[in-house]
Amino acid sequence: MYNNNALLRRLGMALGLMAASMMASADKAGKPNFLLIVADDLGYSDIGAYGGEIETPSLDALADEGVRMTNFHTAPTCSPTRSMLLSGTDSHQAGIGNMAELLTAEQKGKPGYEGYLNDLVATLPEVLRDNGYSTSIAGKWHLGRTEELSPAARGFDNSWVLVQGGASHFDDGRAIIGVDPKAIYLEDGKQVEAPEGFYSSNFYADKVIEYIDAAEDKPFFSFLAFTAPHWPLHAPESYINKYEGQYGEGYEAIRKQRVGKMKEMGLIGHELSANVPFDELPTWNELTDEQRKIEARKMEVYAAMVDNMDHNIGRVMGYLEETGELDNTVVLFISDNGADGNSPEVLPRNKEWIASEYDNSYDNIGRPDSYIWYGAQWGQVSATPYPMWKAYPSQGGLLVPAILSLPGQSGGEINHEFFHVMDVMPTFLELAGIEQPTSPYNGREIFDIQGVSMLPGLNGKAKTNRVVGWELLGRAAVRKGDWKIRLLEEPYGQGEWQLFNLEEDPAETTDLAAEKPEKLKEMLVEWDAYISRNGVFPADPADMRKVGYSFTTCLYGKCVE
Repeated sequence: MYNNNALLRRLGMALGLMAASMMASADKAGKPNFLLIVADDLGYSDIGAYGGEIETPSLDALADEGVRMTNFHTAPTCSPTRSMLLSGTDSHQAGIGNMAELLTAEQKGKPGYEGYLNDLVATLPEVLRDNGYSTSIAGKWHLGRTEELSPAARGFDNSWVLVQGGASHFDDGRAIIGVDPKAIYLEDGKQVEAPEGFYSSNFYADKVIEYIDAAEDKPFFSFLAFTAPHWPLHAPESYINKYEGQYGEGYEAIRKQRVGKMKEMGLIGHELSANVPFDELPTWNELTDEQRKIEARKMEVYAAMVDNMDHNIGRVMGYLEETGELDNTVVLFISDNGADGNSPEVLPRNKEWIASEYDNSYDNIGRPDSYIWYGAQWGQVSATPYPMWKAYPSQGGLLVPAILSLPGQSGGEINHEFFHVMDVMPTFLELAGIEQPTSPYNGREIFDIQGVSMLPGLNGKAKTNRVVGWELLGRAAVRKGDWKIRLLEEPYGQGEWQLFNLEEDPAETTDLAAEKPEKLKEMLVEWDAYISRNGVFPADPADMRKVGYSFTTCLYGKCVE
């Protein structure tokens, strides 16, 4: 049985990854089911299968039965990732050139900067539904706030979603930004309220089970879009109590433990350690006893959220096993971006709003009327062994845990090939035996899919020298093969392009721009091609600083900005 005892089920069933698409049951016309699971702001090393100390038996079992991808990239933040996940193309084409909440005056009104998933892309659920699938989503949407922009209008038969970037995980109905304080939930496009007794991860798992059950004789695509462990950090009391006292050793000790486990597992093969990024922020030894107590409590709540999320993943997997669907279901688990080490108190009106509306005393941390986050130092621990975090195109902001389980797949593999979140849609379509959509589609012009199927890469035949770019909040990066250029403003970067060889330097510690000017010039040509191909209008970091988020991070009165 597949549950939180994490018993292995399908290990060694068949050998070929490419053959997996042919293993679907005959009663659904040879079509596999798809379960897509996305965590919100989960760090690279948080779960057990990636070296973390948090108890995640369901995900660990999935890893034991599938393949762990160590080099899977997303966008630096949530809604750009989700737009690429569901469209197979760049976020600047799909309408999320910048997050809706952070659009600058110059970006507003420009193509690709609509702030919602636009009609210039065909969505994965739309294509699957057009080919006989039952489609559903429960959890975070963040790709449009109105009925005409809801999942119900973009290919989902059934949906129950939060439209904003985050909210309370309990039933009080509060969102996360002082200027937009009420959480907005939509069920099949119509606004609803969170029911009494709501806890996000529990409820979203319930809805996914309900929707899969309603699929009946159709193959299904179900998107379980957790809002955990995104701040505010909330968890059921029993889960918080489980981790009491486990983080008293502090940042450096936990990071060291994780790096050691990752090396033992074969996830990293280099002598890597995640450095504290800024001297201006206090280390564990520089904190007072009371501050350490509070910091440890924050991480306890964060761990509790991840643990509960894993429990609910186990519930869904158990349901699939009980109904006989698991052996015909492709399961993909990812996070939507790297760990979040930013300070949400700098968002508009947040500092005053949090102070007046919430009780963040020690004994109340993690309860419904608290609003906390775990900050830069724990964020860097979650991103271990990579630098920086959410909102930065550094490896710590882009690399996420990613586990894929295919019907008939032999389990326990680790794959180090480069993959991108745009690759999910073409991979699922190939497994379903469905051609990629071409323009016009359903009466409208659409962009071509830019992602590529992951199946060759999983078989050791990944495309070499593939070029992928990123731009968000005025920060930018381009990768070509093992080479990467990155542009970050001071003090987070140099304020000019840097060059890294990720094969030799996966943690981006040694800038080779001065040493290899011709390689830098070559990569800048790729950057120009990227912005031209995708209609990129880079934000001015000076404009983004006015918003504050990701440009200022603070810890006990000390800030980097």
